[in-house]
Amino acid sequence: MLDYEDVLAAREHVEQVAVRTPLNYSHSFSELTGAEINLKLENTQRTGAFKIRGAMNRIAALSEAERERGVVTASAGNHAQGVALAATRAGVDSTIVMPKYAPVSKVEATKRYGGDVVLHGIDYDEAQAHAHEIEREEDKVYVHAFEDERVMAGQGTIGLEIAEQCPEVDTVVVPIGGGGLISGVATALKGALDDVRVVGVQAAGADSAARSMRAGHRVELGGVDTVADGIAVREVGEHTFPYIRERVDEVVTVDDEAIAEALTLLLERSKTVVEGAGAVALAAVLEDAFDYDDGEVIVPALCGGNIDMNTLITVILRGLVRMGRYLKVSLELKDRPGELERVASIIAREDANVYALTHDRTSRDIAVDAADLEIELETHGHEHAAEVVAALEEAGYEVDVEA
Repeated sequence: MLDYEDVLAAREHVEQVAVRTPLNYSHSFSELTGAEINLKLENTQRTGAFKIRGAMNRIAALSEAERERGVVTASAGNHAQGVALAATRAGVDSTIVMPKYAPVSKVEATKRYGGDVVLHGIDYDEAQAHAHEIEREEDKVYVHAFEDERVMAGQGTIGLEIAEQCPEVDTVVVPIGGGGLISGVATALKGALDDVRVVGVQAAGADSAARSMRAGHRVELGGVDTVADGIAVREVGEHTFPYIRERVDEVVTVDDEAIAEALTLLLERSKTVVEGAGAVALAAVLEDAFDYDDGEVIVPALCGGNIDMNTLITVILRGLVRMGRYLKVSLELKDRPGELERVASIIAREDANVYALTHDRTSRDIAVDAADLEIELETHGHEHAAEVVAALEEAGYEVDVEA
């Protein structure tokens, strides 16, 4: 099995391309949680995510004959970029199969790093099946995103850095998709430190590892549905699951709303851009998904920052809704002069700001002498949003809260 010495040996290969990412103390999140929060900023890694570490260690181990054959892999995006860059640096041809709906930014970045991108399937698992077909048909070497001890060892170098940067750490929180990252990180941390807890986090819409831990055996999901596309895997790895059972203390889940809020708070409080998978570790802390003490030293691993801009806009909006900072309401007006001004004056009196509004006289669902009004508002929090709605209702309007 993978051991601490394997991770130490991987460092030499990893450091040829990957950078040592910062670990920053966060006053904001420490105040919010009562713990001592130190953010491991792996979103600042080359290619924007940790995957370059495992890819570099695996590519470095190829024989000359394997280099001639070239490599193939499947990925939702981050492993794709890591393999493409590592292979290009080593002078090895790479074919990367990505799901058809992979974020455009990740697809384009993979191409820029030198990978030959093939879009196939609706998710990682279908892309992986096609990549194995290419492996067989073209005699390429398959570089798995997580089912490979050398890949795990490369990812584990994050754990070595955390142990050196924050030796007093009590708990390290790590995202789980297929399990390669947490297998390597847990191996490194348990080897480097005498007393450290490792908590794994999954998106509730892709929680195979959490279900598998409860069942005592691997559980395959019928499908995945989460904004955290980087960890959207139907089944935790066959090779990684034993490491998770042995070396990870707890596996918890967070829903997409919590992920969106964590991502939005990271932007606002820490000026840090992460993708959905990069926000799950902090989301677990903010949501109290696991127990921790006041003053406990916690390191959430922000594993990636490769988020598509269109997705970012949507996620931020959902985060603001959850924080009570965005309110969308609809109501029916009498279609007569002054009614829109009356509504606007109520909103102004309640100190809410209008983002946008839609005034529609043509809806078949309302009376001929009425109009539909939909308003998007900036509010200060849940209490303020409730006050705005109450003020409109007190003025006689029937308010439908949409967000």
